[in-house]
Amino acid sequence: MQTILGAGGSIGTELAKELLTYTKDIRLVSRNPIKVNNTDQLFSADLSDAAQVDKAIAGSEVCYVTVGFEYKLSVWEESWLPFIYNVIDACEKHSCRLVFFDNIYALHDTALNPVLEDAALDPVSKKGQVRAAVNKAILKAVSDGRIEAIIARAPDFFGAAKIQNSLLMNLVYNNFKKSKSAQWLCNADMPHSMGYTPELARGTAMLGNTQDAFNQIWNLPVCAVAPTGREWAAMFAAEMQVKNKISVLPVWMLKILGIFIPVMGELVEMKYQYDRPYFFDSSKFNQRFSYQPMSNEAAVKEVLTKLN
Repeated sequence: MQTILGAGGSIGTELAKELLTYTKDIRLVSRNPIKVNNTDQLFSADLSDAAQVDKAIAGSEVCYVTVGFEYKLSVWEESWLPFIYNVIDACEKHSCRLVFFDNIYALHDTALNPVLEDAALDPVSKKGQVRAAVNKAILKAVSDGRIEAIIARAPDFFGAAKIQNSLLMNLVYNNFKKSKSAQWLCNADMPHSMGYTPELARGTAMLGNTQDAFNQIWNLPVCAVAPTGREWAAMFAAEMQVKNKISVLPVWMLKILGIFIPVMGELVEMKYQYDRPYFFDSSKFNQRFSYQPMSNEAAVKEVLTKLN
């Protein structure tokens, strides 16, 4: 049995598809899980409850954490550490391996060009402090011999499923679809890697089903070319056959928008990911699995084909 905690999100949905390569015994866990594959087993659970986390993981060989708590600092501070402690306890109890789908928030703002697996856990944001604490809890459980685990990191991502969860899809695709200008944060002339959700999910499934990949940190497969915000917009505009226009949202505007749209205010402390080069290096994964990530152009084309 392979189990996905947080199965209804953009990554969890794609991961369920990819796991069919390895098993038909897939358990999808969320408050209101919906089948992705015909053979999926659905398990409704409140993942803030330790007993329900334990039951969700019981009988599993591998547990994937793709949970996405509300993008709000107070929620993260309240929810993430208790949750991951419960997951670690359950994985230890049931001899289950853990694969944690992570972002790069736990890294320092000087570690973005390039983002490498051995970068120190040295966050510069409060959300990053939460993620660093989660990383440290997992790594300590591994070093103490309690569990086997993988931290699988991804950059910002985009895809055709759950597009509301993707900044790129919201600021570029949705605006173009409404005949508006695309938008970008801070500086549209800085390179910025983006992961393609089906490919990130494929990489996560590959890692979870490779015994010697455990007890390591891995960057998931991402195209080696990091386009600028303007270049991302141009790719979408060309495929959508719309006028290519883009405007930049400066930090001061995010602060004002945050008064009316809370999630925009939550992005202010993450501005460092958009005001400098952000290059995500997945060469470790590519070399280990002899893998060639899809080009950004092909990924954009595929996304738009799925949406049309």
